[in-house]
Amino acid sequence: MKVVILAGGFGTRLSEYTKSIPKPMVQIRGKPLIFYVMKNYAKYGFKEFIVALGYKGKIVKDYFKNNTFGWNINLIDTGLNTMTGGRLKRLKKLISGETFLMTYGDGVSNVNIKNLVKFHKKKKKLFTMTAVRPPARFGAIKMKGDIVTYFKEKSKLDEGWINGGFFVIEPKFLNLIEKDSTFLEKEPMERACKKKQLCAFKHNGFWQCVDTKRDLDKLKKDLLATKI
Repeated sequence: MKVVILAGGFGTRLSEYTKSIPKPMVQIRGKPLIFYVMKNYAKYGFKEFIVALGYKGKIVKDYFKNNTFGWNINLIDTGLNTMTGGRLKRLKKLISGETFLMTYGDGVSNVNIKNLVKFHKKKKKLFTMTAVRPPARFGAIKMKGDIVTYFKEKSKLDEGWINGGFFVIEPKFLNLIEKDSTFLEKEPMERACKKKQLCAFKHNGFWQCVDTKRDLDKLKKDLLATKI
């Protein structure tokens, strides 16, 4: 099963670092964020990666040029100004025809990927997200059992769970993405939700995204006590 990682955004809220490098390449303990993301997938046997590049993509390419991790890494330019949904749509030829995994290059977690995939297959929906409990400044989702009944990115609703990334996706979901300017987290996921094709795998373990320097500092501290 292939793993798509979105790594092409500008990372403007972390501009003290991203003026010179893309956010997934910000380093912690001598390794970039994207390494820790990939390492957790590889731990569960998922070692075939497709990385969607955009802003300063050459830096990511240079890092993986001499891949000594034993992973199969396909680095694809998906446009400088392409949005999250558009980047995924541009990879259609590489991922159509089979279920695939997807996440962001700036969110680190110890989510059990095998259990996530097992859950997705059991629920038989188009799209499974990993739901996590982060600080309240994030958006929220509503659920009935394991099925998402309401999804709104950065909503003021506070149900205690939010979209933590780490998705399992059926190729038919790509039909809900219209163009380069489409945000994955808006129309496509909201439409899947309305069709009752969006479900959530609850993860109570470690999860930290990096939007700001405060997030980065917290992750640096937490990684010392987390096995990733």
